[in-house]
Amino acid sequence: MTDGDGKGTDVKPVLRSLKGVGVGALAAVLLAGCGSEKDAGASAAEGWKSLDAQRLTVSYPPGFTELGAADRGSHTAAAATLTEGAKTVGKVGVQINFTTATSAEMAAIGAEASVQLGSTLGGQKKVGVRGTDDARRVDYEFTSTGQQNTPPKGTRMTGVDIVGMDKKDEAFLVRINAVKGKLSEDDIGKIVESIRVTG
Repeated sequence: MTDGDGKGTDVKPVLRSLKGVGVGALAAVLLAGCGSEKDAGASAAEGWKSLDAQRLTVSYPPGFTELGAADRGSHTAAAATLTEGAKTVGKVGVQINFTTATSAEMAAIGAEASVQLGSTLGGQKKVGVRGTDDARRVDYEFTSTGQQNTPPKGTRMTGVDIVGMDKKDEAFLVRINAVKGKLSEDDIGKIVESIRVTG
């Protein structure tokens, strides 16, 4: 695997250090969580709300519902879901200290390794995130397995991971997954732009 500059990088230490990042079903790829529904920052449109993940905040669009503590995974700090019927068709989730990587570049490699087997990766690139000067964006697509209230098997999904280092020099992950076309590029952009590292 290569990094954003095309240089080879040993991913074995990162793979060994991943903590609880799911592989396989969409339910494992998407993060669950909790937080508080605060008003979103200036970067988000009217009707948006925010997740507070203790060390960072991120906004999510109208129609999403924040998950409570009983519905989150043990390694998840906050998340909101978009559902249609009994199916989860989108999630915005946050994981704090999800890998022991010491840079956003290495953490992004870990994020790439955590997505569903057979996913189409678009590579990683540097991205600006308020509160940190070390963050990467990873774009990818994958196919839903149809398990655990995910969309029907074969449904094409999109993913955007924002990975960076917080003020404690620990890696965070903001993961945006949705049925392809369910979130517009504009909405995805607003979610990314709303991320702010606070601790």
